[in-house]
Amino acid sequence: MNDIKHGGFRLGSGRKSGSGFFGEKTKVIRVPASRIIEIKEYIKSRYQMGNTDTVMLAHLSPQKKHLNLFDYKVPAGFPSPADDHIEKVLDLNEYLITRKETTFFVKIKGDSMIDASIHDGDIVIVDRSREAKIGDIILASIDGEFTIKTLAKHLSQPRLLPANEKFQPIIVNKNMQFEIWGVITGAVRKF
Repeated sequence: MNDIKHGGFRLGSGRKSGSGFFGEKTKVIRVPASRIIEIKEYIKSRYQMGNTDTVMLAHLSPQKKHLNLFDYKVPAGFPSPADDHIEKVLDLNEYLITRKETTFFVKIKGDSMIDASIHDGDIVIVDRSREAKIGDIILASIDGEFTIKTLAKHLSQPRLLPANEKFQPIIVNKNMQFEIWGVITGAVRKF
C-alpha cells in the first residue's frame, strides 16, 4: 500500500502572496465555467482603464512665475552660455493653459499611454471646454472610473485606444456609463 498523501495544505506550496497580476492577496471564488472568460476580460478591462491617480484644479488666478525663455536652440550635447540669447520671459500658465476656468490637471498612474509620451507620474492638462474629436487624447469616465485614452470609432461605436501594445482597446457599448470629461492639451513631467 502506498502511503503518499496528495492534496490538502502543504507548507510553502501555492502562489506566493502578492505575486499575482494585481500584486495583492487573492481569494478563491466559484463561478460558472461558462462565464470564466467573460469575468477575466472584465477584470482585465477594469485594470486597463484605471490610469488616473489624482485630479487637481487649475488655480483660477494663478500666480505669475516668469521664467527666462532663451531664443537659442540648445543642442542636447555640450552646453553653451545662453545669457546673451534671452528673448522674453515664459509664464508656464500662459503657455499650457488656454481657458483656466475649464482646465484641471490629472496625475497619471500606469503605462497604458507611454507611446503617446504620457508616463506614470506625469501630470496631464485637461480642458473641459474643448469638443473631443476622433484622434484626440481624452479623459473619459466609464462606469464611474477615469481613464485616459485616444478617442476612436469603429462601425459607429466609440473606442478608446491605449498607446501601449500591451493593452487592448476599450470598446464602449450601450451598457456602459460613458462620459468624456475633457481633452488632454499637454503634459508635465519631472526628470
